Parts: sequence; C-alpha cells; structure tokens
Amino acid sequence: VPAFSVKERMYFYTPLLSCYRHVRRGSSRSETQTGRPCQAPKCGGSIPLQPIPAAGPRHWGRSSSSKRHPRPHRDVGHGVGHGAGHVAGHTAAHNGAHAHGGSHSSGSGSTLLGYIGIDTIIEQMRKKTMKTGFDFNIMVVGHSGLGKSTLVNTLFKSQVSRKSAGWARDDKIPKTVDIKAVSHVLEEGGVKMKLTVVDTPGFGDQINNDNCWEPISKYINEQYEKFLKEEVNITRKKRIPDTRVHCCLYFISPTGHSLRQLDVEFMKRLSHSVNIIPVIAKADTMTIEERQDFKQRVRKELEMGGIEFYPQKEFDEDMEDKSDNDKIREAMPFAVVGSDKEYQVNGKRVLGRKTAWGIVEVENPNHCEFAQLRDFLIRSHLQDLKEVTHNIHYETYRAKRLNENGGLHPISSNDTQESNL
Repeated sequence: VPAFSVKERMYFYTPLLSCYRHVRRGSSRSETQTGRPCQAPKCGGSIPLQPIPAAGPRHWGRSSSSKRHPRPHRDVGHGVGHGAGHVAGHTAAHNGAHAHGGSHSSGSGSTLLGYIGIDTIIEQMRKKTMKTGFDFNIMVVGHSGLGKSTLVNTLFKSQVSRKSAGWARDDKIPKTVDIKAVSHVLEEGGVKMKLTVVDTPGFGDQINNDNCWEPISKYINEQYEKFLKEEVNITRKKRIPDTRVHCCLYFISPTGHSLRQLDVEFMKRLSHSVNIIPVIAKADTMTIEERQDFKQRVRKELEMGGIEFYPQKEFDEDMEDKSDNDKIREAMPFAVVGSDKEYQVNGKRVLGRKTAWGIVEVENPNHCEFAQLRDFLIRSHLQDLKEVTHNIHYETYRAKRLNENGGLHPISSNDTQESNL
C-alpha cells in the first residue's frame, strides 16, 4: 500500500483540525509551536482550499523514506477522493457556498473543472425547455364588435387573430356558435411558443341564445378527451400535443349598468372547466368614474352568483401568492382598449385609438388597464395558467371519465379482443 507524505496527510486532516489549528500554504505550525496567538478562523470562517502537492511515482510496500508512515486509507483513489470531499464539504459549510469540483493527476496537481451546485438544474431545465418550446392556447368569447381579435393582436403584437386566416368583417355571422382555431409559432429571444387563438364567432349574437355556451363547453371537453386518449395509450408519444384551452378571455360589453344574464350563465357553467378571465371591452367609451363603478358592480354580481374566475382563491399556494393574487382580484375585471395602429405622441410611436379629443394610448396605465392584463397574462401567470389547467381542470375531467368507465378508458368493439389480451 503506498505511503503518504507529511504534506498529504496534512491536506487530508486540515478540515478536522481547522477549529484549533492555523493552516497556511506550505506550513503547519500550531500555537503551541510558535507561541503566537492562533489565527485559525472561528466557526463560520473560511478555510482556503489547498491543492494536492504534486506527487512522484508510487512504490508498493515501503516508501522511499526509511520511516514507515501511517496509512490512513487502503486505496489511493479512495484517500484522495475522501480527503478532497472533506475539504470541499468543510469549505462549503463555512462559506455558505457550493463546493467546486476538480480532477487530480499525478503530475500536474489539481485542475478546476467548473462550478457545481444544485442551482445548475435551473440552467439544465432552461436548455431543455428552449429545445422543446411552449404551447399556449387562449380562447376569446364575446359577441361581435367588442374587439376580441384586435385585443389578441395587441397582446402578442402580431397578426394572430382570425383575420390572418382569411376571414373578413363582411363575412356573414353564423347562426350558431362556430369555433375557429388559428395556430401560430412565435419566436422571441430564442424562445419558441406555439400560440393557438380559439375564436367563437356567433356567440350571443342571436335573438334566441338558449344553450349557446354548449358548443364552447363541448370544444373544451373534446380537447381534454383528446389528451386523455393519448395519455392512456400503452405506447404513447414522448410529448403529447397539448390543445387544451389554458385561458378564456370573456369580453363584457361596456354598458356601465350590470352584467347580462347570458354573461352570468356562461361564466357559471364554464368556470369549473376552464380558467376564465373577465375583461371589460372598449373601456374608452366610459369615463374613469363610470369605469370604476361598473367594475365594482361586476365584481359584486360575480360574487353573488358564486362565479369563480382566475386566479381562484383556493389555488393560492402560500402567503406571497395570496398577496399578489389579491391585488389582481381587486383590479379585475380589467378595463382594456385594443389597437394595432400606431400614432406619434410626444415624439414616440405608441399604439392607440384616435378620437376627436386626442389619442387613447393602449399601453398607458392612466388611459386603460391593458398593460396590467398583458403583464398578468404573459409575464407573471402564463405558466401558472397551464399548471392549473393540467392539475385542476384536466384532472377533474380525467377522474370523471375514468369513473364513468369503471376505471378503464372506453374502447371500441374492434379493440375488445386486444384489450382483453
């Protein structure tokens, strides 16, 4: 078994003696030897990580010296790894930092490979997510003329509404609710996101609007069913395409009085299937005082109707989330103005709506609450919208479907024999 020199043994046991022994590079004199006060760091100090001194060739049996040295470990590799682990762990404990890794060679001393820490998993997740990209599906609901398409274009600053699919304003309104989904791939800063805008032309535009929410509810459940079928397959895809509706923007007419019965009925029936975010469309048609009164009246009616809109109170995970979400809930429904036209204001190009009295700036918080909606929807809660959709709404649908079928996914008559096998 190879012997270790005095310097190597000091390297191994320095962390154990650091509380009462002063260690310097190249020397190891204690207080009893020098007669000077010990300068060893107290608990909470830092111990410099000394490199392993270059070692010459090893000989089995006795060392080149005439004395036999104690052999702290039976294996060279285990000794080096164990000693380096002690030093790295002790340094991390004193500094409050992460240990650094290195590779040791017999001729070149120590070589630092790079930073090692638990927080590096964030960078690993970021790289993996950047490769796969994101999916975000948003549904807009409201009767015609409320600026649904314009607002979505303003949110993402791209032509992502139904206009890009070849639809025109002169197209005849369908007699029943016609669901149209348009998908786009947006890229910004190397991040790709597949955005799907689901429009519902014809909603609330008829004289008789009985059960006009049923096609929308059916579409939402169909996406859950499609995802469930892919999930229960024996050989399923590595990445299941996600077409589930993550967010539903419900546009309220700026009447200034109260909600329509259709509005209350729609949100009451779909609030447990999808994340509903109510917004007041074309808020520039009301004064500031009228807008505030209308918002308070809408919040009161939603509370009286037992309608839960996103973010729901029961989904707040901690006090920080509760504090942030309470501020959002107090500001909802957002009074917004959408526009895809730019105007010159004080030497700057801004998005706005031109009137006889001036220009209503879309991104000016003094004019409307579009900036708050955009930050809430994209900057702070986009990922949470997806998680609530998957963990709450989809899981509720999944449990219901599996219970209806005795815990098994429905199968066709052609697959009965294969399933039994």
